[in-house]
Amino acid sequence: MNRELITVIEQIGREKGIDKEILFEALESALLSASRKTLGAADNVRMHIDRKSGDVRVYCRKKVVEEVTDDTLEISLADAKALNTEAELGDELEQERPPQEFGRIAAQTAKQVILQKVRDAEREGIYSEFAGKEGQILRGVVHRIEKRNVILEIGKAEAILPEREQIPGERYNPGDRIRAYVLEVRRTAKGPQISLSRTHPGYLTRLFETEIPEIQEGIVLVKATAREAGERAKVAVASTKRDVDPIGACVGLRGTRIQVISRELRGEKIDIIEWSHDPATFVARALSPAKVSSVVITAPSEPDGQPSTLVIVPDNQLSLAIGKKGQNARLAAKLTGMRIDIKSESEVEAERAASEGLPPADRAALAELAGVSPELVEPLVAAGLGSPAAIVRTGREKLGLVAEVGDRADRIHAAAVEWVAAHAPASERTGASEETSAPA
Repeated sequence: MNRELITVIEQIGREKGIDKEILFEALESALLSASRKTLGAADNVRMHIDRKSGDVRVYCRKKVVEEVTDDTLEISLADAKALNTEAELGDELEQERPPQEFGRIAAQTAKQVILQKVRDAEREGIYSEFAGKEGQILRGVVHRIEKRNVILEIGKAEAILPEREQIPGERYNPGDRIRAYVLEVRRTAKGPQISLSRTHPGYLTRLFETEIPEIQEGIVLVKATAREAGERAKVAVASTKRDVDPIGACVGLRGTRIQVISRELRGEKIDIIEWSHDPATFVARALSPAKVSSVVITAPSEPDGQPSTLVIVPDNQLSLAIGKKGQNARLAAKLTGMRIDIKSESEVEAERAASEGLPPADRAALAELAGVSPELVEPLVAAGLGSPAAIVRTGREKLGLVAEVGDRADRIHAAAVEWVAAHAPASERTGASEETSAPA
């Protein structure tokens, strides 16, 4: 029977992929639990199974005392000397005891302990196998779909592809083979939980590494990625060798390489740009296919804040730079890690003309009017109401169209009329009074 025990343990170890030593320890723990059912609780008992012969030995640890009061925990000095001639009072000795016969209940307990230990060892084996694979691509088979979450079989383990990590519009059926990015592997009460993603930017990076030999060899580097899954992505690449074009290496002959990646991502459009050490150049390239006139980078106001960038583009490139629903600008901001503000050349010129063409005296007079707060000056200037005289000339109606003015339009207009009456030349006062009296 002992030889059969060794054979069974070796067979289970091979089938479950569990170290034999773990199974031996599990069996020793199970037999010890079973013996406690018949012998009662005893913390000083140890079981040992010989790894070669399969013999089961029971050892009981006892303390050497002069007078024994509890023979399960204590041993006399004379008996201890018989076991070990060097034994002294206060020492602890292990004494071998004959193995006990186990009853049905004890055997059932041993079985449950062994099964639990095997399950725990399997779970730990799966966790240790996949814990080191975070950030890698795995291939699995769709096993079932639960509440739009896809459960995949990956070897001996199951992994979950949550709905939020699926590419919009993709549909999965049991038996489908799909690739996904390992997002997280964590321990739970029910065993290791492996979370997958097909929308993570890292998935795109790994696909490039898989499909493009130059990236595998380290000749071309993927420096940054940004995605809106299923729609569009931007990838910044750089070359470590001057004679290798990183964009051409990624696109491939007639676009064959990039088409393979795009098909894997359900037709996602991928823009490949060349990375640059210069932030301004990198931002300009990130906004491709739009052409950029100039880039101005402002350092962040806070130590850990985002740097902001003002990008000026030709008027006919503004919509292209912003993209459909702002998609191109959003992806460029994600790719560069900067806050990007895009303006056309005509917008910038109009702002410059408005700020430079306004005399300081007019701005000061505007700020002194009753009802005009410091925050209201700029909106009034932008609306062409940069002085009290301009407010009087255009009339109260245009003043009311400025959203920031609110219910202060009458008050500000009246103050402007008073200012013009007090400060403007006689000819202008006459014109102003004619304008204000005209509606009446």
